[in-house]
Amino acid sequence: MEQTYALDLARHGFQTALMVMLPLMAVSLFIGLLVSVFQSVTQIQEQTLTFVPKLLGIAAVVTFLGSWMLTQLVSFTHLCFTRIAEIGRL
Repeated sequence: MEQTYALDLARHGFQTALMVMLPLMAVSLFIGLLVSVFQSVTQIQEQTLTFVPKLLGIAAVVTFLGSWMLTQLVSFTHLCFTRIAEIGRL
């Protein structure tokens, strides 16, 4: 029974991590692709050029989706504590 709890908790952890990080990674990937196309068209080969747009894009995502991300993380933390209490009762 305890092994099932651990595997289910790990599965929920991976799902939560994927849901929270996916918007950040998608925006970073999209902005990086746009900046790379811009660099190849203009032949500007500055390595630090991608940093500021990615930083601004990630800040925008955190501004708009930060409360949802925090809700997901708090929900997972609550699930963890609930499962720990259930295991403690067994």
